[in-house]
Amino acid sequence: MPEQLTAPRFAAMKGGDRKISVLTAYDYTMAKLVDSCGIEGILVGDSLSMVVQGHQNTLPVSMDEMIYHAGMVGRAVENALVIVDLPFPSYHLGRHKAIENAGRILKQTRCQAVKLEGGVEQADTIAALVQAGIPVMAHVGLRPQSVHQLGGYRVQRDRQQLLADAQAAEHAGAFAMVLECVPTAIATEITQKVSIPTIGIGAGPECDGQVLVINDVVGLTSGYVPKFVKAYADLGKTITEAVTAYRDEVRSGAFPTKEQSYE
Repeated sequence: MPEQLTAPRFAAMKGGDRKISVLTAYDYTMAKLVDSCGIEGILVGDSLSMVVQGHQNTLPVSMDEMIYHAGMVGRAVENALVIVDLPFPSYHLGRHKAIENAGRILKQTRCQAVKLEGGVEQADTIAALVQAGIPVMAHVGLRPQSVHQLGGYRVQRDRQQLLADAQAAEHAGAFAMVLECVPTAIATEITQKVSIPTIGIGAGPECDGQVLVINDVVGLTSGYVPKFVKAYADLGKTITEAVTAYRDEVRSGAFPTKEQSYE
């Protein structure tokens, strides 16, 4: 059995001979399937607020709920690095509170790192977490937890601010960073200027790796699908067809047969 990937080994993949693949997962079964495919990173994203819980944004999900889902994912994963989003506002309440909340995740789950949104304004918090022995993945560009402040889910084009945020996160000790909804040219420049991996989502092909939501990848989506999503399957259609066939067989008495019954 291969040794589980660590944050330092993940960081060392920068400039390697292959890109880094990351996917979200929110439960034991899906995490086990994703991990079996050799994905390098699995993110327990606060996107579960929308994907799993049905909220309109990522703000409602709580620390306890993140830990609940991270526990399931952590128990399933044997190979990938597992990163857990710090939910809003768990790291905005001072460095000590941020350490307490991130420490709960590492203590109560088998996950190895946390992710938080922000660059320049979160550099002190990133540094404090790293000094406490907690690996941190940064998140620059579109910050879903700041959706109200940003005025919606929009591509972030302020090159100077994006570069400053990325470099601040790197200097604070982050081992990697997500770049979300950033123009390709800016994401490429950031990737070239920082010494840690950039993981893109809507940030073009030149990032060191990519991350997507697993439900989007397998076609289990409803409503708006962002431009940066690529579906590799249509499980929504497959599930609908299976459930419909089951319904019809139950109604007609075709299921169960002797094969599914006990003597």
